Amino acid sequence: MLINLHPAKGARHRRKRIGCGPGSGHGKTSTRGHKGAGQRKGKEYDARFEGGQMPLYRKIPKRGFTNYTRVAYEVVNLGDISRVKLTGTINIELLKKSGLLKKALPVKILGNGEVTAPLTIQAHAISESAMKKLEAAGGKFEKVI
Repeated sequence: MLINLHPAKGARHRRKRIGCGPGSGHGKTSTRGHKGAGQRKGKEYDARFEGGQMPLYRKIPKRGFTNYTRVAYEVVNLGDISRVKLTGTINIELLKKSGLLKKALPVKILGNGEVTAPLTIQAHAISESAMKKLEAAGGKFEKVI
């Protein structure tokens, strides 16, 4: 019968009644021990705290810096464009469709490879060598903002 159902022995624990005096079984210090930061009310330690010894983050030497103004580009070489046989006006959407772009980053054209046909390339940036090769082939570069 449903009325006779009960949890197995030891499956349920009594709630720990902290701060309710000696009768609770957790009297006097309320399970916090004597003195120190753990006994006080704002006892959370910093995640880096290692018990007072010199923490690891202070032992490890610091080198270099992160340039927060750096712009990360996804690069496409002129040789890649001629290998895929793209002609006419080449924009970012066309480069994505052809599989030359994978990420959603600004695009920079680099000068590795050769250009034979006059192309109009629309991208965010271009290297000097790529610009020379493009102009020598009769093409031009249009900057995308």
